[in-house]
Amino acid sequence: MLSSNIACSSLSTIPSYGSRAFPLLSAMALPMKKIVMKAMKSTAMKVKAPKGMKAMKKKAITNVARGKLAKMVVFKGRKEKTATGLQKAQLMKNKRGKVVTKKQHARGKALFQKFAQRWLDAVMTARKELGVKGFCAIGGKSAQGKALYAKAKALYAA
Repeated sequence: MLSSNIACSSLSTIPSYGSRAFPLLSAMALPMKKIVMKAMKSTAMKVKAPKGMKAMKKKAITNVARGKLAKMVVFKGRKEKTATGLQKAQLMKNKRGKVVTKKQHARGKALFQKFAQRWLDAVMTARKELGVKGFCAIGGKSAQGKALYAKAKALYAA
């Protein structure tokens, strides 16, 4: 009990400065604190404040069709022209249902008439003349196929 009294009395003899326990340090810290705060304010001012939301621009709708199905899109009327400049008047559907240009279609037909049609006619005539019925490989391993090829080739050249 006696020792606790001594401890209490020794605490009461220490001078109390209140909130400023060390007056010399606080005197130095005050101007330092002002300098630091000033520096923080200046850096905070330099950071740009976020601006308000920008209004979304309306997306420009193009009348030019691009990509693999561009001709189909133009043919159906969803767009005005393809990236290469083809318009609906220049397009058509072929017998398979694919959208092609009229120019391509005409060129293909002309090439077929010029080369393939002549060969088909020659083969059909040779089959009639040789009396071939059913399937026969033209120019195949059989004697009939070789004869058919020779006859068709002669008719094609004539």
